[in-house]
Amino acid sequence: MHARVVTAAALGAALLSATGCGADASSSAPARPTVLAATSLTKVVPALHPEASYSFGGSNALELQVERGAPADLFLAAGPKEAQALYREGRCERPVTFATNRLVLIVRHGDPAGIRSVRGLRRGGLRLSVGGAGVPIGDYTRRLLARMRLTGVLRSSRVSQQANVGQVLSQVAFGGADAGFVYVTDARTQRGRVDAIALPRRAQPPVRYEGCVVRRDGARRVAAQALLDELRSPRGRATLGRFGFGLPAGS
Repeated sequence: MHARVVTAAALGAALLSATGCGADASSSAPARPTVLAATSLTKVVPALHPEASYSFGGSNALELQVERGAPADLFLAAGPKEAQALYREGRCERPVTFATNRLVLIVRHGDPAGIRSVRGLRRGGLRLSVGGAGVPIGDYTRRLLARMRLTGVLRSSRVSQQANVGQVLSQVAFGGADAGFVYVTDARTQRGRVDAIALPRRAQPPVRYEGCVVRRDGARRVAAQALLDELRSPRGRATLGRFGFGLPAGS
């Protein structure tokens, strides 16, 4: 499927037309879609469109918010499971894939624990931070460890389970853990505090970000669709690439 190309000007026009705003901007404000987005998108999506209203968190927790009727116009998840579930429930339009990512192992800057590689975790006795089960980063981490036959490291070390990837990153960056698994895009944001250790390509699970427009009446729905289209436009793809995200095949 080819993405519909939307320029920045077109996105702005959609936001204006969604509320019937024209030349008289003082009479009413442009629609500001409410976006629920995965924590790993905290930097990139506002850089593309700072005017929207954002709430970031674990994709599974955000899915639950939508199911419970929280006000949301656009849902952006770090995996396909959550958006597809909302679609099956009739709560959002058909999801689309807009970005990819990959996992890295992070250690505190300088690697004071001497871990050096993912196999260094096998010695045990470490403080390891991972996403909880059901959280995309947690599920991806367990899948990667299973592929490498390293699931035993979750038993041989003292493991703390986090609600989102940002918590894993912070725990390692500020000394609460010796190592953790995050997306490469998150590791880039704390380069002075953590070192990223690459993981084998063959072990990497496919990490696909999916988004969908929540089925709500009103002007913000139009603005939400425009923002999702912008994510898949040339400008959106360039912005995602600048922050280290990959692009889905065929985009």
